[in-house]
Amino acid sequence: MFDEYGFPSDADFDHAGPTLETFVYCSRAAEGVDDAEVDRMVEWSQRRNVARDITGVLVFGSGVFFQWIEGPPNQVKELIASLHSDPRHYDIVSLDRSVEKRERLYPNWQMELVGADDILPVLQDALDAAEDENNIAALRRILAHVSSGPLDMLGRS
Repeated sequence: MFDEYGFPSDADFDHAGPTLETFVYCSRAAEGVDDAEVDRMVEWSQRRNVARDITGVLVFGSGVFFQWIEGPPNQVKELIASLHSDPRHYDIVSLDRSVEKRERLYPNWQMELVGADDILPVLQDALDAAEDENNIAALRRILAHVSSGPLDMLGRS
């Protein structure tokens, strides 16, 4: 079905699928969070997510996190609670949250870090679709942050 690494092929695709909760969000990195800290976060998450049966992808660039998380609903709820109390980021904007019976989009990625070349259009699309006033305000702050300097220098110490 998908040709990209990390995505299931037709032979691996189970149309019934497990019940998964999906949480997609973006947030701003706190002062001092740099690429090395993000690498440590990803390493720790990969080890922990194996036991929790959580998979997903993390995009970090320009001082902004964008993350897609999927897994068993109880495990994802616990992870969401820990994300909201994590001092390494703020202005957390929930872009999507759902529970459904489906196959994983990232079955082989306990947490994969990918580049952030297209973070600006993703954030703009999220702002265009946002309805909640708090999310709109946070997305505007995040976009202003991303637009305030060269993408390769933001979020680096």
